[in-house]
Amino acid sequence: MERIQKLIAQSGLCSRRKAEKLITSGRVKVNGRTVQALGEKASPSDTITVDGHPISFEDKVYYVLYKPEGYVSTVKDDKGRKTVKDLVPSSKRIYPVGRLDYDSSGVLLMTNDGDLTAALTHPRYNIEKEYEVTVEGFLRKETSRKIRRGITLEGQMTKPAKIRKVQYNKQKKRTKLNLTITEGKYHHIKKMFEHFDHEVLKLKRIRFAFLTLDGLSRGDHRRVKIHELKKLRVLVERERRRAQA
Repeated sequence: MERIQKLIAQSGLCSRRKAEKLITSGRVKVNGRTVQALGEKASPSDTITVDGHPISFEDKVYYVLYKPEGYVSTVKDDKGRKTVKDLVPSSKRIYPVGRLDYDSSGVLLMTNDGDLTAALTHPRYNIEKEYEVTVEGFLRKETSRKIRRGITLEGQMTKPAKIRKVQYNKQKKRTKLNLTITEGKYHHIKKMFEHFDHEVLKLKRIRFAFLTLDGLSRGDHRRVKIHELKKLRVLVERERRRAQA
């Protein structure tokens, strides 16, 4: 027996956090009975439906995608824009782990593993994401120090970040740098630099945990290797234990 939200996530329908919202809003039934308590359990042999549609359990798949600019990090887009799902043909119901902005590029993990998705995107697990960032103007050392320590954005303190490989383009009056963060709020990086009046001109994620763009061209994807998947799970479990300590 497992918690119902975990079973929904295991089916690949959505993440566990989204499954919890589905349950509390009364959209989930087990053997015909509506459930709204997050502590209730069921087994894979039970009939679990979401909005009247039964969930099914499918083999898990994992891909690393080099997302180009001009694609949205979702499965469907109501504006008719191209999505990252168009770049990774699969018979499984895969979705992106986290997001990259429409005008950003880089490493994007795609899977139908809701449990792993929830763990990799939860801010308390401190999964590192590294970006190449180009901003307008010259980034001052004091500004870098403040970003490293954490700044107040929209009433909340950002987590400490790492900045390295700072390069100044005196001709174009721009700064290029590598930024590593462990959170992924909406437009997070752009807001961090806009706070100091630096417009982000280019944003490319070059690392997600330890996964990189090595061997991939823009728009290409590959399967996550078995040893990489094991390493991801070890990383998540280590961070889970650290967060609970």
